[in-house]
Amino acid sequence: MKVFNQLDRIFKFNTLMIQRRTGAPVEFAYQLGVSRTSLYELIDELRSHGAPIVYSKSEKTYYFSRPYEIKISCIMRPLTVEEVKDYNGGRFFSRILFFRTLQSDLSMVTLPC
Repeated sequence: MKVFNQLDRIFKFNTLMIQRRTGAPVEFAYQLGVSRTSLYELIDELRSHGAPIVYSKSEKTYYFSRPYEIKISCIMRPLTVEEVKDYNGGRFFSRILFFRTLQSDLSMVTLPC
């Protein structure tokens, strides 16, 4: 599922940034399984959310210039009938919710089962 791939990618991004082991942009993109352009888009998106991401030419790595944490949670559990009604605005017609992927919205995701 694409959402889990995105979650794994963001987790790996965060880990490599904290360890200062990203390598040059091409290497970093390869480690994340994305194109260099996609890497730059991800970095820009995170910067727009306040991530202090910088690149060191001498160390050839990206890193956080001050302490920063990216934390994403995914909770999967059965919903009660009342919770389903709440999600569906009081209309009980579906247990499946469609949601945006994490491409542009890095936030807590709750997936109803």
